[in-house]
Amino acid sequence: MYKGFLHTHVLVVTLFLLIYVIKTILLLGNRTDLLQKFSKTFKIPEMIISVLFLITGIYLAMQLPFGGKYDYLFWIKLVMVFASIPVAIIGFKKGNKVLAALSLLLITGSYGLAEVYHKKKGLADNSSIASNDGKALYEANCKLCHGDNGKLGMAGAKDLSASVLDVVGMKEIIIHGKGAMPAASVNEEQAQAISEYVNANIKGK
Repeated sequence: MYKGFLHTHVLVVTLFLLIYVIKTILLLGNRTDLLQKFSKTFKIPEMIISVLFLITGIYLAMQLPFGGKYDYLFWIKLVMVFASIPVAIIGFKKGNKVLAALSLLLITGSYGLAEVYHKKKGLADNSSIASNDGKALYEANCKLCHGDNGKLGMAGAKDLSASVLDVVGMKEIIIHGKGAMPAASVNEEQAQAISEYVNANIKGK
């Protein structure tokens, strides 16, 4: 379900951005006639895309594992998204080029912050953890989404207690990532230790 919402969100965000890029270009190019025609033609699709944008965004936000030094990026992104909506409405309604451009800048900026947030969120500080300490490495890199017992399921995380993967298979996913799960910031030895810990202490429990 999480992956379905994630793919839908990426699609509607892309369409949302495309619509606002076109509208902003038309406004900045003084093509008010084409802007009015475009806005009228795509009024219903734009409403549907906007609603889907909000619904999928809220759902995904509720699935995020909070608790880290990069959470401020998420809140900045959220403020930028909600600030862009009234700015866009006023800008296009009044034909204000500055507000329209600012709205587009806020939207694209929030998208960039979202990418940075997700990449930074997956980074754990493993420098003080011994490479063979599977439990400590698991807690630093995996616990936020999988939980202590592997069943938390945040952000679409799989139930590790029900995993059919062996140590080698787990290690590959930890190193390279899969689906919504990004690659962990660990080396092969650390990935091996995590896999062995999960296989011995979480899997099948």
